[in-house]
Amino acid sequence: MTTEARAGLAWAEMMRLGLGALRLPPDVFWAMTPGELRLALEGAGLLAPGSGPTWMDRRTLDGLMARFPDDSKGSMG
Repeated sequence: MTTEARAGLAWAEMMRLGLGALRLPPDVFWAMTPGELRLALEGAGLLAPGSGPTWMDRRTLDGLMARFPDDSKGSMG
């Protein structure tokens, strides 16, 4: 199992669907949350409602924030 699959975010597949199937411009795709992308895919009939990955829990979010802290200017570094 890949690291991204364990984290619940299959980035390659999300990019393939968002940029390819939905034809989202890159800036729109990257501005979306995973939840927004899932709803867009469900709305387009590309993902069955409720079949996507589960929502991120607080423990996972805290772990990601520890691994990838924001810099002092508020942007990701």
